Amino acid sequence: MAGLAAAARARELGAGVVVYEKGDRPGGSMYLSSGVVWRYRDWKRFREECASGDPKLQRVVWERLDEDLAWLEAMGSPVVERDTGNQLTSGVRFDPRALTETLARRVGEIRLLQPLTELPEEAPVILATGGFQGNPNLVRSHITPEASNLVLRANPWSAGDGLRLARGAGAELSAGLNEFYGRNLAAAPAISSADFVPLGQVYARHATVENLLGEAYQPRTWSEIDVVQWTALQPGARARYIVPDTALDEPVRERTVRDAIDAARRAGAPVETRDGATTVEVVAGITTTLGGIRVDTHARAAEGLFAAGADVGGISTGGWSSALASALVFGKLAAESALS
Repeated sequence: MAGLAAAARARELGAGVVVYEKGDRPGGSMYLSSGVVWRYRDWKRFREECASGDPKLQRVVWERLDEDLAWLEAMGSPVVERDTGNQLTSGVRFDPRALTETLARRVGEIRLLQPLTELPEEAPVILATGGFQGNPNLVRSHITPEASNLVLRANPWSAGDGLRLARGAGAELSAGLNEFYGRNLAAAPAISSADFVPLGQVYARHATVENLLGEAYQPRTWSEIDVVQWTALQPGARARYIVPDTALDEPVRERTVRDAIDAARRAGAPVETRDGATTVEVVAGITTTLGGIRVDTHARAAEGLFAAGADVGGISTGGWSSALASALVFGKLAAESALS
């Protein structure tokens, strides 16, 4: 989202743009997402949910998102749904593949399978490499010693290239390097990118949560980001959800707890029903890191260097807010700042 939005906005403003894409397709992890772009309806609630984040950066996202969503729609990005399914938030759901294709048509030259290995001197650069969740060594260093047991619930190319380039240019690091957004997934024997959304087990608030040693954890947040971060620190990055029969029909977005468990069972995850409860084994999936490069409210990381998307840290730290929203807002803003 961040790189494509930045490139599209820069071209819209009359700039020549070249996109260096490390992967074999555009779209990064946005392409694999549910496509929901949202913000908290209430500014105070945003601050409460992400209390250790930078309030200045958060305010930029909160104030600009609605306008930037309209910008996406105006260029033809198809909206699937105008409701996030959560009364705390507002936003829209796009079809992620159609959104990627819409933006990619607007950006000009995209050089696939060409990572940026060093910063050029003759032009401003916007880093949008997607964080460092694809680098097990960095994840092990900053987030959890169980890095090798996490499921990478994202593209495999986001491995800290932006962080390395920015640090080499004198940029500073943000808070929250030990935090990440992800989902606990059904611990199926094989998990592909097509499983990232359907195998999500986002009903910890309706279950007893414990690690495989039987040590319990009490969920704290509506987003359950605390649960997946806790799971990532447990042996094998695994946990169990014990769900009473009385909770099976509780709604979880567009499906029920029962539906999520059925998906886990079909995928071959350890699922056992007895004595009025169902136990599901889950594994932590990491989607994006929340700490990274420190930027100002103009997306500037260093002289002539800008950053957006998951490369930027300190927006969602302490909790969770939409990564696609931050990527869209700061992607556009980075282009505007780079050309000002």
